[in-house]
Amino acid sequence: MTELDLARYQDPLVIQRVLHTAKTIAIVGLSDNELRASNFVGYYLKRHDYNVIPVNPRATSILGATSYPTLADVPEPVDVVNVFRAPAALPGIAAEAVAIGASALWCQFGVINAEGAKVAEDGGLTVVMDRCLKVEHARFVGRMHWLGFNTQRITSVRSGLQ
Repeated sequence: MTELDLARYQDPLVIQRVLHTAKTIAIVGLSDNELRASNFVGYYLKRHDYNVIPVNPRATSILGATSYPTLADVPEPVDVVNVFRAPAALPGIAAEAVAIGASALWCQFGVINAEGAKVAEDGGLTVVMDRCLKVEHARFVGRMHWLGFNTQRITSVRSGLQ
């Protein structure tokens, strides 16, 4: 495997473009366990008006939506394929993302695979790697808070306690 320049896949302008143009996000590896990071990310994205499509062969429904075993089974167009799987699975997922005509392949923290990035790029997809979609959305849309909610305050002093 070749050395991977991660900075190439973490350009803030590219991230913002993906966030602002995406409407439908298929989350590969979305868990039905509320304590898993993928579930929290999916919940957050739904709350921010994205159409979230679970892709998990072990579940039939997650976050109130039908879960599909593979990307090929998803019956509607997908803008972004968000990956919560082991890095070794990325080349196959990237090939599926290309086959369904997705616009971008988003790989969560730790999902780093040079071959997967090449497959996606060769297929015309934008690639974001080793970044959390929820964190980047919160950063660029101005909703960053330790709980993931917009408090509308910059100070640590709570109102009414001054």
